[in-house]
Amino acid sequence: MTRPAAPDYAAGSLADVLPSVCASLGVPADDGRAGWSGRLALPPARRAVVVLVDGLGADQLTRRLGHAPWFREHAGATRRVPAGFPSTTATSMGTFGTGAPPGAHGMLGYEVLLPGEDRVFNELSWEDGPPPESWQPLRTWFQRAEAAGVTVTRIGPAFFDGSGLTRAALRGGRFAAADPLADRVDVALRAARSAPRTLTYLYWGEVDKLGHVHGPESLEWTAELELVDAELARLAAGLPPDTSLTVTADHGMVACPHETRVDVAREPALLDGVRHLGGEPRATHVYCRAGAAGDVAATWAQRLGTRAWVRRREEAVAAGWFGPVAPANLERIGDVVVVADGDLAVMDSGRMRAPLLALLGMHGGLTAEELAVPVLHVPAAVA
Repeated sequence: MTRPAAPDYAAGSLADVLPSVCASLGVPADDGRAGWSGRLALPPARRAVVVLVDGLGADQLTRRLGHAPWFREHAGATRRVPAGFPSTTATSMGTFGTGAPPGAHGMLGYEVLLPGEDRVFNELSWEDGPPPESWQPLRTWFQRAEAAGVTVTRIGPAFFDGSGLTRAALRGGRFAAADPLADRVDVALRAARSAPRTLTYLYWGEVDKLGHVHGPESLEWTAELELVDAELARLAAGLPPDTSLTVTADHGMVACPHETRVDVAREPALLDGVRHLGGEPRATHVYCRAGAAGDVAATWAQRLGTRAWVRRREEAVAAGWFGPVAPANLERIGDVVVVADGDLAVMDSGRMRAPLLALLGMHGGLTAEELAVPVLHVPAAVA
């Protein structure tokens, strides 16, 4: 079993995408510097469109370039960066929107502990969650761009408008609801032309959904990539010449067959000393009873062996998995963090809904298949 490699946040990650795009539009840095370039050093543009394709991992994309002529044409302009840990949508949206690593923005998994109430809530659905703006108080780069005079439009499904996750991670500018993807592209083309300086963000989630249901190597996943590729080509061809286009993703995915899984509901020893389980099947936060963390970590490590990395909270933080962790966010991390390797998934049939138990594709862990995402940037033809 290899040693888990922490994402190299300092060398460039998903956290740098939106700040770098904003820098190319002339949005000032935190210290007020004008003319800064951002870590990705993108060339100047008057307007910018950013597309985030949920679940489009860099490795999965590379293997399917034969089905994606537009992506293949721009392969030389595509960087590979880590999304951050856990490699999951709620965390990555926080990273993308704030330009900060997970430990700083504090959105640390699919399900996480709400420390003051000693209960777990879902950061994706935000059902019974805390006020989003207090849970994640950092300013987003959409807010920064808007404050700098850039017209900001965010495009996605109607139910995203005003949702907890949107308010926490992606607040700023106006929201435009549209479906299907062709309609979202049409809205993006209009939004890009709506003012002299614009930042337009488009989200698409079907690649992730199909990967979960059918697996990231499936024909269904590939067919959806073909659709996305064609629509991105249409988007690129229709943009004004002073507009850049950046395409990225929030995580990759691995297939986890049902026969390789561990179900904690069927193994009571794994629940001894456990107060709550959070996270997700590939990156589990184990919240322990007082004084039990050492025994819990030992039990999980013995049971899972080389199929997972089991670390106490302080070990995971010291290893840099989350990037620098703000003190206020420490308790949100499990007392024990269990990260699956290979095709392992840790399930809980006593707590998880049947649709989640049925999924084939999973993400959240530290493997390259899950962590690596593409950043494809097409610069403006006229700055």
